[in-house]
Amino acid sequence: MSRGTKIVATIGPSSSDIDTLTRMIRAGVNVVRLNFSHGKAQDHIDRANLVREAAAICGLEVAIMADMQGPKIRIGKFENGKIQLENGDKFILDAQWGEKGEIGNQDRVGLDYKALPRDVKPTDVLLLNDGLIVLIVDKIVGSEIYTTVKIGGELSNNKGINRQGGGLTAPALTAKDMEDIKTAMSFQADYLAISFPKNATDMEMARQLANIAGEQYGHKPMMIAKIERAEAIPVLQEILDASDGVMVARGDLAVEVGNAAVPALQKRMIKMARASNKLAITATQMMESMIFNAVPTRAEVSDVANAVLDGTDAVMTSAETASGKYPVETVEMMAAICEEAEKSEICKLDADFLNVAFTRIDQSIAYAALFTAHHLPVKAIVALTESASTALWMSRHDIDTPIFALTPSVVTQRKAALFRNVHTFKLSQSEGSAKVLKAVENLMVSNGVVKNGDMIVVTWGEPMGQIGGTNAMKIVKVGDH
Repeated sequence: MSRGTKIVATIGPSSSDIDTLTRMIRAGVNVVRLNFSHGKAQDHIDRANLVREAAAICGLEVAIMADMQGPKIRIGKFENGKIQLENGDKFILDAQWGEKGEIGNQDRVGLDYKALPRDVKPTDVLLLNDGLIVLIVDKIVGSEIYTTVKIGGELSNNKGINRQGGGLTAPALTAKDMEDIKTAMSFQADYLAISFPKNATDMEMARQLANIAGEQYGHKPMMIAKIERAEAIPVLQEILDASDGVMVARGDLAVEVGNAAVPALQKRMIKMARASNKLAITATQMMESMIFNAVPTRAEVSDVANAVLDGTDAVMTSAETASGKYPVETVEMMAAICEEAEKSEICKLDADFLNVAFTRIDQSIAYAALFTAHHLPVKAIVALTESASTALWMSRHDIDTPIFALTPSVVTQRKAALFRNVHTFKLSQSEGSAKVLKAVENLMVSNGVVKNGDMIVVTWGEPMGQIGGTNAMKIVKVGDH
């Protein structure tokens, strides 16, 4: 349990068998991502059941993140599956082409996003296939966008389109997403990731839909905003306030704002998330070369390590574990990089407490536990919790002491699987703090976290069992009765 940074792994054809998935979880996967951009509803239901089965075999609680497709703006198909565009070529994007069955050719291709001619103007830059092909808009005539190829290359079926600088009006939640949210709630996904939100309203609407869909299961997921639109950057704080966390989705974001702007944005987003008591996931191309190679590049190793040093809660794989040749090795390598990076972190906890004003009792208890653990030789901080909010507050600060969330709720265990430096155990709360504290000691000793004579800091709420009711802290010397 030495690694604090969590690993989110996407599963797909390479990892959808029980043996591979079990090995991935044992190698360090804390959260499994189901990518709703691919597959049918039943595929995701089957994979969710597989995750629960594999986690049970490993004796661990692993969270499931359902990642919505969002408004992917794509071109249509070509006669031969692809074309070759040369610099200076003229090319037309036609919102009506394909409605009568026409297939794209060397001169034009259809669009699945019919509003694109209304969203662009002459001199706009359109980026296709994650920015590999660049088109300059010359003019718009009805449904047709006339362009000149600035950077050419191979263009194949269904590639995505972005407008440099953002500004497309496509809504964050499509009809498909609304159905997919219902599917995700049917297997009680712990996290729901929303693609391309432009503002807080997008996240609030998604949360409302999820809560309605989850009502019959008594389930409410935690909401992750995927930051991949240029428009999201100026309103990042509002989006954070309406979410439980953010994903630094560096692929589409880089296409909209430019590659050079992304590293600084990543640091800013992680810092803002931590300051707002929210979660942060760093994603896209982290170990890209391991799709085909058994070892990552030095640059990829540095990328993962830097995200850890930035304070991210989790690092994420996409194709590396979904369709790559080395899904288990990717997770093993990622876990090893995270552990090494964490060894070099400098604890600045005292500085975090300067000029802090507490608004809640449970928040002040969380800070008191951190401060105590930082200044006493404490082996572990233990938060007895119904909702894990106390553990979340503690985890927003760098501390060498591991944090343990002990809860009677399996759902809370799974949600806390994404919290940096937080580990969970299931503990049924009994009457009276003396009995509970004894149970805590026994559990921590039996799991090899502490031994007799070690000191732990324990927080809890009296009366027990109330959400948001943490109001007590005790320094306990294990076995000292």
